Amino acid sequence: MSETLRLFVLAGEPSGDRIAADLVARLRGKVALDLSGVGGDELAGQGLNSLFPMSDLAVMGVTDVLLNLPRLLLRLEQTARAILAANPHIVVLVDAQDFSRLLAARLRKRGYAGRLILYVAPSVWARNPERAGRLKPLFDAVLAVLPFEPAVMERLGGPPTYYVGHPALSEALTARTAPDRGAVLLLPGSRNGELRRHLPVLASIAKALAARSEVTELVIPTLPRLCDRLVQETADWPVPVRIEENRPARKALYADAMAAICVSGTVTLELALARVPMLVVYALDGHQARIFAKLGRPPVSLPNIVLDRPVVPEMVEAPLDAGRASAAALNLVANKKARQDQMAAFDELYSTMEAGLAPHPRQDPADRVLHIWKSGA
Repeated sequence: MSETLRLFVLAGEPSGDRIAADLVARLRGKVALDLSGVGGDELAGQGLNSLFPMSDLAVMGVTDVLLNLPRLLLRLEQTARAILAANPHIVVLVDAQDFSRLLAARLRKRGYAGRLILYVAPSVWARNPERAGRLKPLFDAVLAVLPFEPAVMERLGGPPTYYVGHPALSEALTARTAPDRGAVLLLPGSRNGELRRHLPVLASIAKALAARSEVTELVIPTLPRLCDRLVQETADWPVPVRIEENRPARKALYADAMAAICVSGTVTLELALARVPMLVVYALDGHQARIFAKLGRPPVSLPNIVLDRPVVPEMVEAPLDAGRASAAALNLVANKKARQDQMAAFDELYSTMEAGLAPHPRQDPADRVLHIWKSGA
C-alpha cells in the first residue's frame, strides 16, 4: 500500500485558491492525500476544512496591510503552529508573497524538516530582483505559472523553479471572431480595497456602455462570498447589471462575451486564454502609485507581460479617472478590429503558455510535487 502524502496548502486569495485546488485534484489522482491548510471555496470543494477564513489574508497595498496587521500577525503564528503540529511532508504556499515568505522563515527557524514549496513565483522580473536570492534558503522549489520565470529565477540565484502552467489553460477557448454585439463583463477585483476603489469607476463605465446598442448585457462574474455585497453595492447604479456567482457557467459567459473591463490580476490571463478582448484598469493607492512611478510605469496585465508587448490597453492611475476609463471602454466596444487584434495575440499567448519556453517546458505540478516529496529535488 502506497504511503499517504501529508499536505498543508495555503492560498491567500481567489486566484491562489483556484491554483491550489487544481493541484490537490491532480494529486488525488496519483496518491492518497491527508489534506490540511487555508483556502476558500475552491479548496473546500476538494475537501479542505480551512484553518481560518481565506479572506483574512486577502489584503493588498500598504494601507490595507497596516489596517489588518494585528490579524495578519495572529494568523501567521496560528498557521506556523498548525504546520508544526501536523508535521506535513510538504507545505505548498500559493502566492500571498509576503505572508508566504514570513511563514517559511518562521518554519525554518523553528526546525520544520519537511519540504517547502512556493507556488506562483514572485515578480522579481518587475522589481526588487534581490528577492530571488533571499528565497533560496526558505524554499525547496518554486512552481511558476508564467513560462519565462524559471530562467529569470535561475539568473537571479533563486530556488529551483519549474514552469507548470496555469489552471486556466484547461478552460481555454479556441480561436474565434470578434462578435459585433454581446455582453460586457465587469471584473472589479476581490479584495476589499480593490472593490472600494474600483466599483465607483465601473458604475460610470457601465452607464456609458449601456447606451451602446452593441452591448446586450452588463455582467459581473464573482465569488459566492461576494455576491450579496455586490448585489447591494450595484443596486443604485444608473443601469442594471447581472451578478453571476456560478463558476461552472463562466466558460459559457466568456464564450459569448463581447469584451471585458477588468482589474489587473490573474483574471487578465484567464480572459485572454478564453479569447475575451479587454481593457485593464487599476486604481492605485498612494503608496502603490509612488512605487509604480519609480519603476517607470511597467505593464501590469499578464498578456502584455508574457508576450512582452502592449496587446491589451491599460489604465493604471491614482486616482483612476472615470471619464477617461469610460471613453477607453467605449472605444474597445466600438473598434472591432482592435478586439480582433487582441484575440489573434491571445492565440500566440496560448501556444506559449501551453508549451513553455526552452529549456523549461511545462510540467505537471502534481508530478513535480511528488518528485520533490520522494527525492527532495
